[in-house]
Amino acid sequence: MSDHRMAPVDARASAEPVPVRPVPAHEPPYYAVVFTSVRTDDDSGYGETAERMEDLVRGIPGFLGMDHARTPGGLSVTVGYFRDAAAIEQWRSDAEHRTAQKRGREQWYERYTVHVARVERSHDYEHANGYEDANSRVDGNGSRREPGDG
Repeated sequence: MSDHRMAPVDARASAEPVPVRPVPAHEPPYYAVVFTSVRTDDDSGYGETAERMEDLVRGIPGFLGMDHARTPGGLSVTVGYFRDAAAIEQWRSDAEHRTAQKRGREQWYERYTVHVARVERSHDYEHANGYEDANSRVDGNGSRREPGDG
């Protein structure tokens, strides 16, 4: 998950503070791979494999980061951000990743969907230091626009 950590569903359940930040906006165009899933009750080996996959994907040239969230009802959404389609293909075809995907279909997932989208515009926002701090937007032409410009 790059340097971004998943927020616990109940933050009070965490003994130590967990910094929670979305992946920052990047210069478009880039790609978002959205993996939405519902898991089975069988968690054996899942955590270790997920950690290994996160370590592996960080080594892919063009990997920009990852966001992840899971609802109390069990819907999980992971969004991986990649600079280009070649980076996605390198990740998709990684032998260790393919083995983990096979195990996921056999053991960990009731169902899942994968969506790949090209990001044409991106912006981020952070409320910090008691005032609002909005970063400028970046569109697919590399043009910077201030928040509120559409």
